Amino acid sequence: MPLQIGPCDPWPTELCCEVPDDMEPETLERWTRVASQILRGLSGRRWGPCPVTVRPCRRACAETGFVSFQAGANSGPWVPYIGVDGQWRNASVCGCASDCSCGELCEVKLPGPVYDVVEVLVDGEALVPEQYRVDAPGLLVRTDGECWPDCQAMELPPTEEGTFAVTYRWGLPLDDAAIAAVSELTCHLLKGCAPSSGSCGCKATRNLTRISRQGVEMEMPDPMLLYRDGFTGLPLTDMWISMVNPYRMTSPSRVYSPDYKQPRVTTWP
Repeated sequence: MPLQIGPCDPWPTELCCEVPDDMEPETLERWTRVASQILRGLSGRRWGPCPVTVRPCRRACAETGFVSFQAGANSGPWVPYIGVDGQWRNASVCGCASDCSCGELCEVKLPGPVYDVVEVLVDGEALVPEQYRVDAPGLLVRTDGECWPDCQAMELPPTEEGTFAVTYRWGLPLDDAAIAAVSELTCHLLKGCAPSSGSCGCKATRNLTRISRQGVEMEMPDPMLLYRDGFTGLPLTDMWISMVNPYRMTSPSRVYSPDYKQPRVTTWP
């Protein structure tokens, strides 16, 4: 399942239609959110931003396979194991040395893609953004010389001492094409919600496919055929969907590992 638990934030719009003066701002916001949710689903649930708060476990080299070896037990906890040469080694759990770094990095893995970081709480205190950064793919790296907690009291709320929580928004950045697509779909939904229309909701886009002049015979396509194929019948919106999701993915691709500890996400209350 995708990481998202609740509704995502509405996407930004640049509406190319006139909004009735008597339309309530709450109505405009609601149908903008509906259009955003529809496009997020049709685009493979990869575009954000979607806010989420996680209680992560710090990455340990002994658990991920990127192991640094030490001659003694004078640095960090003792995690002994036998190497491929038959000799005992001590795995460092103080961070992980990457293929580009001369030292070890203190980092945690955030399911991504990470759109931006809203807040990082350690012992209930918020860190300033200069104390961390995000490296692809979704690695939250500590940059102030300190390290993320080894463990935390999961029974306590993240505002208490002994806890560690990260609130961030995940999803791919929205470019001009995405904003144009959601703006067009929002305008289409609003047409059925104007007070003068006497209705509320989406009116089908009845594109004309055939007409006979003298007999006044017209033929309209079945909009359900478009919806079944993941389209809306709106030109900008459908071009964007075809561009970002040509293979009709229903969710982002994921790779699972038995060694990776998923961060804890509280869903209730």
